[in-house]
Amino acid sequence: MAVRPICITGEPVLHSPAAEVEVIDDDVRALVADMFDTMEAAPGVGLAAPQIGVDARIFVYDWTDDDAVRWRGVAINPELLVSPPPVEEADEELDSEGCLSVPGERFPLVRSARSVLRAIDLEGEPYEIDAVGWLARIFQHENDHLDGVLYVDRLEHPHRKAAQKAIRKQSWGSPGRSWMPGVDNLEG
Repeated sequence: MAVRPICITGEPVLHSPAAEVEVIDDDVRALVADMFDTMEAAPGVGLAAPQIGVDARIFVYDWTDDDAVRWRGVAINPELLVSPPPVEEADEELDSEGCLSVPGERFPLVRSARSVLRAIDLEGEPYEIDAVGWLARIFQHENDHLDGVLYVDRLEHPHRKAAQKAIRKQSWGSPGRSWMPGVDNLEG
């Protein structure tokens, strides 16, 4: 398949809710294959369709946990059940998060330690994953993209201010900005 350019914050598709997928056809299968290729080339552990400029409620993920269990899949029209995150200060190391649409930047964000993902796979079959820890964080991050929310939108002061400064410094925040994994050196 193909590696696609990744949209940088400011692109309208990143900041509005994505459209439901009506039918899983060859176009959707090709899109998902491209998403996996793009995520791998970036490299990342998750990628949502809006990040490559596609208005569709789809995200992919590929992450191996501390027990060497590989979590790889596609979530089409996902529903995510999340309990409220703990009320605490974000830990600079443990809660550090990055995003391929804000490449090269990392900021701490408190997320819920558990989430339940309900989605449809490429065969049109529904599935459910009860995720904890980093996998729960990945699901929350990618699902946010489908709702038009970037993790930097959720940051608390002073991290939010630092993220806004970094975005201004890079001249991001307006339409038409993207980067190409494997070509541009902008890991996020």
